[in-house]
Amino acid sequence: MANSAKRAANGTWGIQFRYKDYTGTMRKTSRKGFRTKKEAEEWLAEFLLRQASDPSMTLSSFWEIYKEDMSRRLKETTLETKEHIFRKKIEPYFGNMPINEITAAKIRKWQGDMISQGFKPTYLKTIHSQLSAIMNYAVNFYDLRSNPCKKAGSMGKSNADERPFWTLEEFNIFIEAVMDKYEAWMGFQIMFWTGMRVGEVLALKVEDIDLVNKTIRVDESYTRLKKKDIITTPKTERSVREITIHDELCEDLAEYLGHIYRPRAKTRLFPEKTKHFFEKEMDKGIKATGVKRITVHCLRHSHATMLVSLGFSPQEIARRLGHAKVTTTIETYCHPSNDAQLRIANTLGKVSQGDSDE
Repeated sequence: MANSAKRAANGTWGIQFRYKDYTGTMRKTSRKGFRTKKEAEEWLAEFLLRQASDPSMTLSSFWEIYKEDMSRRLKETTLETKEHIFRKKIEPYFGNMPINEITAAKIRKWQGDMISQGFKPTYLKTIHSQLSAIMNYAVNFYDLRSNPCKKAGSMGKSNADERPFWTLEEFNIFIEAVMDKYEAWMGFQIMFWTGMRVGEVLALKVEDIDLVNKTIRVDESYTRLKKKDIITTPKTERSVREITIHDELCEDLAEYLGHIYRPRAKTRLFPEKTKHFFEKEMDKGIKATGVKRITVHCLRHSHATMLVSLGFSPQEIARRLGHAKVTTTIETYCHPSNDAQLRIANTLGKVSQGDSDE
């Protein structure tokens, strides 16, 4: 049977066709609901290119192949982020373009447009990396000759400029202003004194708090996606960890647990709360106190910076934060404070005068 398009009684077009699936088996199927005969035939041509693993398919069509494979390998939240970037920043430029016609020159022009929109360098890097990942996939599995993103060169940068953080004094000023919101107060205390990610804090259950051994177990992360609660494993394998806490935080947690109505082992410490809740309460606290504006995630940075100033090693800090690599800790969080810089200068001054203890 030859491939053929036919008009239905309601005026739309459908097409019947045969094709070979990935096993080499010949199959017969049909597709309906096209507005015109040309639209039906164009859809079929693109479908057959996908089945043949032909790199002349459009990037939009190839994205569907890439996404289907990645959906079995990535977390739902990660795939959602990739899809958002593709739909908003990549598809409008390259969606209708055959992947083997996406050249380095065209990518450079696209990069210029992205840069001119004023995105942060780290976001520019993320956008470019997403396109490069798709093209690498085409090279590895669909016979694309080379990845034009490599020839074009990257844009942006991997690491953000030094993130703002709060000193202990600033945190103490802030935390006094949010005492009327008990859940927010407790959540901010945990983040500042443990360096936990907000998703990790939101996933905490009663059974994760060990008041005897004074530890918090971190083995899950929470996010809200498309009006649905999603609990996943933390960011990396090293993120699964136990964090030892000091006596004062342990006492605060004991009191907080005592206020939870009929707590069970699986009861979440912050039920029905999301990242937005903490962002809103942080904004209120900052406005009320006038302390330096930071993000919720910067509480993690504040914790790491405090540990640096107290003299803890990058290896110790990395284990506490749950980083897979110590280099991540050093590059992202371990920026010496002004006090640390002053101590370094004073020590060097003593060395230059021959007053070193060594």
